[in-house]
Amino acid sequence: MLGADFILDGLAREGIDHIFMVPGGLVDPFLPALGRQSVLKPIVAAQEGGAAYMADGYARASGKFGAALCIGGPGLANTVTAVATALTDGSPLLVISGEAATALEGLGMFQDASSQTLDDVGMLRPVTCYSTSVDNPKNLAHLFRHALIHLRKEPNGPVHLSVPNDSQVATIDVCHEPLDRALIHARVLSQEAAEVTLGHFKAGIEGTPPVRIAVLAGAGVEHAKAARDLLKFAERWDIPVATTLRAKGIFPEDHPLSLGVFGYSGTHHARMAILDNPPDLFLVLGSGLNERDTMYWTLRLSPTRALCVNLNTAAMATHIPASAVVGDAGAYLQWLEGRTDQIGTALDATRVARKEWLAGIVAQPRLQGPENCDSSAIPIHPARVISGLRKALPRDGILLVDSGAHRAFAGHYWQAYSPLTYISATNLGPMGWAIPAAIGVQCARPGKKVAVITGDGCMHMHGIEVATAARYRLPIIYVVINNDALGNVWLRAHTLGPVPTELTTLPDIDWAGFSRALGGNGITVTDPSELEPAFETAMCNHGPTVIDVKAGRQYPTPVHDWSVASAAWSYHE
Repeated sequence: MLGADFILDGLAREGIDHIFMVPGGLVDPFLPALGRQSVLKPIVAAQEGGAAYMADGYARASGKFGAALCIGGPGLANTVTAVATALTDGSPLLVISGEAATALEGLGMFQDASSQTLDDVGMLRPVTCYSTSVDNPKNLAHLFRHALIHLRKEPNGPVHLSVPNDSQVATIDVCHEPLDRALIHARVLSQEAAEVTLGHFKAGIEGTPPVRIAVLAGAGVEHAKAARDLLKFAERWDIPVATTLRAKGIFPEDHPLSLGVFGYSGTHHARMAILDNPPDLFLVLGSGLNERDTMYWTLRLSPTRALCVNLNTAAMATHIPASAVVGDAGAYLQWLEGRTDQIGTALDATRVARKEWLAGIVAQPRLQGPENCDSSAIPIHPARVISGLRKALPRDGILLVDSGAHRAFAGHYWQAYSPLTYISATNLGPMGWAIPAAIGVQCARPGKKVAVITGDGCMHMHGIEVATAARYRLPIIYVVINNDALGNVWLRAHTLGPVPTELTTLPDIDWAGFSRALGGNGITVTDPSELEPAFETAMCNHGPTVIDVKAGRQYPTPVHDWSVASAAWSYHE
């Protein structure tokens, strides 16, 4: 088979059924190759960055990896932000770029971005786990395998493979053998460090068993596919669980043991349980311990009160004085399950007191301004939009949330009930990510209802990918919280004078009409009473529906606890 066929066949053998792409001269051999196979469905994006975002969304929703195909040079340069986003969120994204034939490198070939000119591989290296070029067709098979190994090893991340034209059209005499699943989910755990943690469960800081115990679950629990293990552990010992915003949904937020999100746009319950009166034992599972996960670092992890499990040794070494376990969060939870006889007596003895402690917390208000969810104000309050969409979307529906003020509203007011039903690029936070990413999610989960909360600023950046959703008749619901502003920035800037206000204000665009012009459906909502029928209509539509909600930009985001913490303390003080 030809090199292009070898790569496509290899992707199919790895269980991938979609590839997201923008055609161009440097990947011409892939086009007929796509016609020679029946597994991969190509999705043509409007722009290469959109294709990479789609592949990122596919990876997050499928539990596999996502693949994007584009030309090198200008095409690959368009993917850089998307690739960096995948890196910061630990999303396995494979970007394949076409390149000039190796014999023509540096001779002035149109769009040559090889190592002799722009050096595509070097450009992608800082934002990937692995970036290389196939220097000889004979090396294609093992370099393709190397890329997949780096893609799937823990922690996951993006990789880039540049394939020159001569490797695309060369005859390859081998077939790709899929990676062993044991290599993809190795369940690594430091047994010695784990054994030390047993003492935390048996005796607290004063030599007595800990009563107030809480868990903070981060993205590592999601990556480990350990949501069931976490739920089992929490229910067995009546231990409340908070999640980071990145891991929202990993623990059902309507469960009696749920504290909601801790950190940015978090709940009062999570703050009270973790910060107000620090627990006797605090388990941090799979969190990168960044600014937002730790409530602006006000979460101080004491070696006598906390234990942290993470594959990211750098994060733990930076933020934790002791009690660190290098390992997979799922492996640790399963290891604890096997030590029930050693920790059970202490945890059973403190169960009643722990339930009383939790009851005192949940008796207090959970949310900031819960009345906003029923607000009849005009312009429309974003919390009313979030609440209305939650009621309309099925329990197992998937919500993607973009970057902007709407992220704070969604993180706070939306209830997520299971893993991979609340998806957001929370670490790098590129605006417009969710618009194309939802296409990848819908391709990965065709039987699920998929909705997006985005803003007008995000639509300015990647709204054109609604055309891609329309082209493939994907029934995605795009809810644009249209406040005629770069919302979060405006909330700060408008207090600084008329010029900052003007610079962060946007013209009112008819996004519903924009969608119709691209082949999708469009609904404009100006009154809260119109939200419910708009959502009902969108649920029944074929193809994408953009709901242009005329919202107010003056409503403060629900980040009170976060703001207090950030104003009170700095990591370096």
